[in-house]
Amino acid sequence: MHSQKMSHTYAQIVNAWCMYDWGSSAFSTTVEAAVLPVYFEQVVAAGLGGNTPTVYWAYTNAIALIIVALLAPVLGSVADYTGGKKRLLTVFAAIGIAATTLMVLIDSGDWLLALGLFLLGTIGLSASYVFYDSLLPHVTRADDIDYVSSKGYALGYVGGGILLAVNVLMIQVVWAGSPLNLGPRLSFLTVAVWWAIFTIPLLRRVPEPPANTTGIGAGVNPLAASFRRLGQTFHEIRKYRQLFFFLLAFWLYNDGIGTIIKMATIYGSEIGIGMTDLIGALLLTQFVGIPFSLLFGKFSGKIGTKRAIMLGLGWYALITVGGYFMQAPWQFWVLALMVGMVQGGTQALSRSLFGVMAPKARSAEFFGFYDVSSKFAGIVGPALFGVVGQLTGSSRLSIVALIVFFIGGIVLLGRVDEREGIRVAQLENAAMIYPAEPA
Repeated sequence: MHSQKMSHTYAQIVNAWCMYDWGSSAFSTTVEAAVLPVYFEQVVAAGLGGNTPTVYWAYTNAIALIIVALLAPVLGSVADYTGGKKRLLTVFAAIGIAATTLMVLIDSGDWLLALGLFLLGTIGLSASYVFYDSLLPHVTRADDIDYVSSKGYALGYVGGGILLAVNVLMIQVVWAGSPLNLGPRLSFLTVAVWWAIFTIPLLRRVPEPPANTTGIGAGVNPLAASFRRLGQTFHEIRKYRQLFFFLLAFWLYNDGIGTIIKMATIYGSEIGIGMTDLIGALLLTQFVGIPFSLLFGKFSGKIGTKRAIMLGLGWYALITVGGYFMQAPWQFWVLALMVGMVQGGTQALSRSLFGVMAPKARSAEFFGFYDVSSKFAGIVGPALFGVVGQLTGSSRLSIVALIVFFIGGIVLLGRVDEREGIRVAQLENAAMIYPAEPA
């Protein structure tokens, strides 16, 4: 009976952690990927002309990610030192939710307001993920981490996909007969409510990992302690060589993944694909991603986590070639299907592989570096997309250029010795006598 109760508690904690993905993914689908990019390009910034809306959108993505990249390691180190991962997650989620709520005000010509709110929303979401991801090694067992990480992504697809489907229906019904663009504007409000509601289970059920003051001592100013801890990490960087080499590979290939996610619909809109096809294809990506994310989690157990990621990156390289030649709506649907097959799996396994190579007591600090790698990837990709598009007057070459990131990522990832990285993390966990894994 005692064992059954502990198992049930473990399942509750894991599910509560996953529900944040369910709720926050609505911002990724409706605001970042589907509705706001098209609404911005076709309505809000239509007066700017040419491909200027696409270029401004790309630059705003880059600026938001630069800000988060600069903050992430410091915030992560503060969270470890103070035992405040959940508290800081709440602060940045609240910033993102507030910005998304205010998007209901965006109408034709309000392109500067739209970019400002999108900037704040992206900062809030991205920063909250530093602390959300850092909780992963604490809520799951090491032998279950691939599957739990994949489950989070799968539920993110479900939650984001369900709300996007509701929003598509609402847009078609309301927007068609409304001169006030109420359909898209109300969809942003539903995202804010959805995100807020499904943050509650994590805050209530996931325990806060203990503070880690090792090597610094208690009572030090958290900001000063964070910089001191970061200095120690850089001093000991040779010890974490495999972990940081993985970050370099992740930086490269995640650049391509992030750019495809953020720029696909606005690129499709630029080449003449209608909103119904764009959003419908994105919905397909969401629902295909549900089973394939879980399959990747299981598949990694057979061929290894690293090899499974590399397989997904090879698939992405094919997608970039297809994107260059894309002209008809049906081709966008095919590429959306292909993206759905690997998007969640590659990202989930990257998160779990990093999680087992990072020492638990410093998980937020190290996931801060993970987030830096992720966000600098998001800076280079959209910025390159915008520059190439601006220079050539078309975004086709921007799409095919992304193949460099995937091929380079495969090469670098192949050189990572994940067993050595895991061994180093386990030694540090043992030395700190860190709490045992969840039962």
